[in-house]
Amino acid sequence: MEHTHQINTRIPIEKKGILLSPTKLKFESNGVLNPGIFQEGEEVHIFYRAVEDGNYSTIGYAKTNEHLDLIERKSSPLITRDFDYEKHGVEDARIVKIEDIYYLTYTAYDGFNAMGALATSKDLKHFEKKGIITPFITYKEYKYHLEHCNQERLNPKYYYYYNLFAQIGLADEKHRYLRDKDIVLFPKKINGKFVMLHRIWPGIQIVQFEKWENLTKEFWENHIKNLHDHILMDPFYDFEVNYLGAGCPPIETKDGWLMIYHGVCETHIGKTYHAAAALLDIEDPIKVIGRLPYPLFSPTEEWELLGVVDHVVFPTGTALFGDDLHIYYGAADKHTAVAKVSLQLVLNELKKTAIS
Repeated sequence: MEHTHQINTRIPIEKKGILLSPTKLKFESNGVLNPGIFQEGEEVHIFYRAVEDGNYSTIGYAKTNEHLDLIERKSSPLITRDFDYEKHGVEDARIVKIEDIYYLTYTAYDGFNAMGALATSKDLKHFEKKGIITPFITYKEYKYHLEHCNQERLNPKYYYYYNLFAQIGLADEKHRYLRDKDIVLFPKKINGKFVMLHRIWPGIQIVQFEKWENLTKEFWENHIKNLHDHILMDPFYDFEVNYLGAGCPPIETKDGWLMIYHGVCETHIGKTYHAAAALLDIEDPIKVIGRLPYPLFSPTEEWELLGVVDHVVFPTGTALFGDDLHIYYGAADKHTAVAKVSLQLVLNELKKTAIS
């Protein structure tokens, strides 16, 4: 792998280069990106989005070690498109282990709707799909529930999705549901509850629940009616002014939960996706206690600048070897790449940005 160095304002980042690229195999001929990562000791399990012609996606599997040597790579999808709600794509997996169960969240795309879905496993080989876990709420319903929010505390951009679909005459469609993507679980229960990040444009929201069965339509309606209380972060800095999205499962540290996410800004060359970092309270993760005012890293290399979608770094998983934090990310919607950073340096800088 190629090695290049990029220095942001304070935190040295070593870009290790491309880890996985498309192959001649049909299921992954157009893209290999946005991987869910699960680390077991020195081994790293990689659940990557594999894209074929027509933008149809499945989840492929590979395994590497600390030195990024490729140990295994399956020649067929590990998770396929099995149901109507995902008939166009099983995309952008994130994975954690809570107690004795692996939880893999992903975006299910049916050609119209992009919604969060869940699959579980006991062995990382066989996954049982549990279906859609985000709200089956139409855009008209979404607007109605938003109007119950405290408007002084709600970014007006939250009406964007409704306005967008209303302008093109689709807001009244009964089978077009609110887009809710970037579903990321914390890797442990907090105060006896699952904690999950999700993304209703333009920010990152947080939700807590005791049982998956609790995620009913009524639950989500109440959530949206009080969305101002559940917004973890909205766009704030220039590099993320358009929108944010949850990235990697948060990492538990002595200083708090380290959250690696993506932020998007519009420039004269189009949208640019950056990797970013924040620090959340360990006991009450809706409290943001630090947030870098600059990107952790940005697209600078050819494989990040030119691809299926240009100018994209999209972090989705991490592995930790001592103080070396490996961040796995999609590069230009075509490759899977890795960046390395000192965990302690990131935490030190985040503590300097403490939010009172």
